[in-house]
Formats: sequence, structure tokens, C-alpha cells
Amino acid sequence: MNTNFETLDYIVFALYAIVILSVGLWVSRSKKGKTKSTEDYFLASKSLPWWAIGASLIAANISAEQFIGMSGSGFAGGLAIATYEWMAALTLIVVGKFFLPIFIKKKIYTIPEFVEQRYSSELKTILAVFWIALYIFVNLASVLYLGGLALQTILGVNMIYAIVGLALFAVAYSLYGGLSAVAWTDIIQVVVLILGGLVTTYLALDTASGGQGFIKGLNSIYAAVPERFDMILEKNNPEYMNLPGIGVLIGGMWIANLYYWGFNQYIIQRTLAAKSLEESQKGILFAAGLKMIIPLIVVIPGIAAYVIINDPLLMEKLGESGMTNLPSLDQADKAYPWLMQFLPTGLKGVAVAALAAAIVSSLASMLNSTATIFTMDIYKQLINKNASESKTVNVGRLSAFIALIIATIMAPLLGGIDQAFQFIQEYTGIVSPGILSVFVLGLFWKKTSNKGAVFGALASIPIALFFKVGPKGWLVNSPVEEFFPTLPFLDQMGLTAILSMIVIAIVSIKENKISDDKKAIKLDKGVFDTSSIYNVGSFILMIILALLYSFFW
Repeated sequence: MNTNFETLDYIVFALYAIVILSVGLWVSRSKKGKTKSTEDYFLASKSLPWWAIGASLIAANISAEQFIGMSGSGFAGGLAIATYEWMAALTLIVVGKFFLPIFIKKKIYTIPEFVEQRYSSELKTILAVFWIALYIFVNLASVLYLGGLALQTILGVNMIYAIVGLALFAVAYSLYGGLSAVAWTDIIQVVVLILGGLVTTYLALDTASGGQGFIKGLNSIYAAVPERFDMILEKNNPEYMNLPGIGVLIGGMWIANLYYWGFNQYIIQRTLAAKSLEESQKGILFAAGLKMIIPLIVVIPGIAAYVIINDPLLMEKLGESGMTNLPSLDQADKAYPWLMQFLPTGLKGVAVAALAAAIVSSLASMLNSTATIFTMDIYKQLINKNASESKTVNVGRLSAFIALIIATIMAPLLGGIDQAFQFIQEYTGIVSPGILSVFVLGLFWKKTSNKGAVFGALASIPIALFFKVGPKGWLVNSPVEEFFPTLPFLDQMGLTAILSMIVIAIVSIKENKISDDKKAIKLDKGVFDTSSIYNVGSFILMIILALLYSFFW
């Protein structure tokens, strides 16, 4: 599907690329006579203001799977998929209040470094290796694949060329400058992706309303398919196994979100680079506010596309104007690229620049965090403890480059996977409940021991696999199959986390019957106090969330 790019579209897209590269390289420059230190490279000299942190969090998070995948989910199932975004806003508030104060007080560079301070060097190394593998083989590879697929679908370019082009674009400005280059360019990326996304949303809604504008468009799609605006799905809904009713509010969605926003290096790293704790918390709050509008640009267009293709009059009108390549109901992920046909010349370039901004900013963030973990937790600790600052930074650059090469080779291989987005969720969902359990109990329960953490993390994997394949594997046609029904994936994650915490608690109590663990975190009085701005902002966001879920229940 080619959106018929014209010369002006290519010029707009080229200008976007030039601006990003120029800003990235300008920010990356070293001051005369000063060599970049590890703090400069990996934590942006701890100088990021709140608005840069908030923008960078969203830029790191939003990628092709949101623009293409969530629009596809909106096309196939409706607004319910927006719960990933709106519940993330609430999760960010929790992370800012209860997790960040501890992380920043510990002055850590990486999440594995916190594991060493709370548990042991051995557990830190195990988790560092795991995260590096996860980022390279799952996160980086899948973002490259989905990004290449998106550009192939929209522009008609060869996927291999698209993947290599995205990789080179990301590395061009992020490799030299580190987190500072990533974070400052992310501000531009977020502006581009939100404005470009809103343009597509506006034109989709305008088309759905027969040319009557944005508000009329929202009213018309709601009137046409009110059932697709249900946030809490019933069991008979085809999407229930992905979004299990009330479970999205009180179940496994919390596990997925707390793991992602609280203990994910490429997310939490920009909050550690803040000028202060208060600045970091304001950045978190800003990101939570931006999260509230993301469904408008990644889910609503999919619903609008569904309404348009099911309206014979609209389709007849579009057919007369040459709008072709109609997506079928089993081609949901083609909904967003199809909508881009509606964009006039010039704005197509803006919309594709928005998509590229989402992809490249995520790639740059993942690369920087992969390099940070390898350099600070493996190279600096196990290979060369006495490495100079400049040597450490150069190793970070080299490790990022090698990680990108491996991911670029892996990316095309994901083409054999039915749903790459689901591949990410399910792979991380097997291990994230155990890791989350280790962190949550380590933060807030003083008896949690290293042995308990190791046992809980290891036990979580077979527990998760049991829920995932048990009823479909060795229990099929057995007398006990009816006692182990196939559960929605989010419910599986919730139960795995609970059982993992029980394992950790049993082992820890056996080890620390009388006293607290010797590495337990001492929470000072007032450690969770937050500013009035944070409190008021959080309260406003929670009211908005309550109203949204009440209205779209």
C-alpha cells in the first residue's frame, strides 16, 4: 500500500530528519577541553528539566506498535485497548511517588545496580544479562521489524532497506551523544508524533462524519458503533482473552505496567537523569498527562476506519475519489496506513515523520539503556573495574553499536511470527511477574532475602509457563483439565506474581525469622512526601480517569 508520496512530502520528511540529526549532534558536542564522563553520557549530566523528562518518557514508549498495532486493535475491537495507555497514567503516578524517591536516593545508574545494593552482585549479573538479551532480541529487534513493516506498507520501500535505514538514523545521533542527545531530540520527536497523529485523527474523523469536522466525527463514530466504546469487556466479547473485563483495572495490567514503567531501564533511566527528585516527579506527572491523549491519536483512528469501511455511502464517495486498498476485517494492522491516503500533500510527510519519530526515539532509548547496563553492570564490574571515564564511555558506544547490528540481523526473522506486538507482550509477560515481585518486596518488605529473591525469580518462570501452556498441553483431556481453565494472559500474569511473592516470602521468613534482612531498605520519615504540584496534578488525572471509565464502562 503506497500513500503516493509527492515531492513536498519527501521535502517535509527530509527536513524532519535533518532537524533531528542536527539537534542530536549539536547537543552531543563536548565542551572545549572537557571529556564526556559516564554521568554525562549515561545520565545526561543529571541536568534534565521536567518537561524534557516527560517528553522523553513518551517518546521512548510510543513506537510503531502503538501507531500500527493499537490502531489495528481499535479497528478490530474498539476503545478497550486504550486501557494500556490510561492505566499507564495511573501507574506513572504510583512510580513517581513510591519508587523514584528510593531510586534517586540510592544514586543508581541502572536498575541492576539497585539489585546489587539490595540483594547481591550475583543476582545483579543474572538480571543484567537477562535485560541485555531482552532488549536486543525482543525490544530492539521487534521495534526495527515493526518500523520496517510500517514504512514498507506506507511507502512501498523494501523492508530490509527500511530496517537498515531506521537503524542508521537512530545510531547517527544517539551513539555519540548518549542520553543527552536522546532526551533533547525526544522533545522534538514528541511534538512531531503528537501533531502528526492528531492530523491523521482529524482527517479520519472528518471523513467519518462526511466532512463535518472533528467533534461531529467523534459523535458520528460513537453513534455508529457504541459497543466499540466499552472499556470493560464482557466474557462473550472476542477480545476478552486479551482484555479480561474488570481484570484490566485490578488484575494483571498492574503487573505489566509497574514492571514496564517502574523497573524498565530504558524508561526509568531518564527519570534518574533529572536535576532533582522534585523535577523528576514533575516529569513523570507530565508524561502521565500526555498518556491521557495518546488513545486519541492511536486508537480513535482505527475505530474511525472501521466505521468508514462499513458505511456504503462513504465508501462509494471514497471510491470515486480514488481511495483504494481497502483493509478487510482480518487485516486490522493495515487500518492506519490506509487512513494516511486521506492526507493532503505535505501532511503525508508530516504523518510519516510522526511515525518515524516514534520508531527512532524508541530505538535510540533502547540502545542507550542496553549500553548503560552492559557498561556499568558487566564491563565496569566484571571486566575492567579500573577503566577510565573516557574508556567506559567508548565501551558504551561500542556495545550499543554491536547490539544494533545483532538486532538488525534478527529483525527480519520476526516476519514468521503471527503478531510481533503479541510476541513482545507474551515473552516479557513470562518473566516480568517474577522480576516485579523481587523488586516490590525488596523495596517495601524488610525481611526479603537474596535467597528468597533468587528462588522467587526462578520459580516464576515455570509457574508462568504452567498457566500459559498447561491447559493446552499436558492437561488436555485429563481429568483435572476442567479445574485449570485457559486464563486470559493478564490474569495469568497476576496469578504468577502472587505465587512468586509467596515463594519469596516463604524462603525469606525461613532465612530471616527474627530480624530484618541485613540489606533491607530503611525508609526515612517523609521519603514519600511529594510537592503540592504533584499532589494536585495527580488528583486531577485520577478524577479524569474515573470519569472516563465511568462513561465508557
